[in-house]
Amino acid sequence: MKAMSIPNNNALTLKSHVTCTDNSGAKEVYIISVFRYKGIKRSLPKAGIGSMCNVVIKKGKPEMRGKIERAVVVRTKQEYRRANGTRIKFEDNAVVLVDHDGLPKASEIKGCVAKEVGERFPKIAGMASVVI
Repeated sequence: MKAMSIPNNNALTLKSHVTCTDNSGAKEVYIISVFRYKGIKRSLPKAGIGSMCNVVIKKGKPEMRGKIERAVVVRTKQEYRRANGTRIKFEDNAVVLVDHDGLPKASEIKGCVAKEVGERFPKIAGMASVVI
C-alpha cells in the first residue's frame, strides 16, 4: 500500500458500526480488525481514512448477512487536517467493500469519497461520483 499524504486520523475503533456506501448489498457493517495497524499493548486497533479493515455485515441482503469481508474507510465524522491547512469532516462514517487486491466488489459508490483514498486506492476514487 502507498503511504498517505495525511497522518491517519484513527477515528474508528473495533466494533464501530459503519454504513456501507456501495451497491454490493450490505447496508451496515462493523469493524473487527484493521490491517497493518501497529499499536501498543492492550490498545484497540483504530482505522481512519484509507485504512483497510475486516468487517462483519450486520444489515443487508440475507445471503450477505454475517459474512466477513474486507473494506476500505472512505469517510469519517472525525475532523482531520490536510497539508494545505484545510480541515475536512463528513456527516457519517462509511466504507466500501473490496477484495484482497483492494479492488471494489461493487459497480457503484454512492456519496462522496475523500481525496486521500484515491492516492492509495485509485479504482475506488474512479468509481465515486464525487471526490472531495
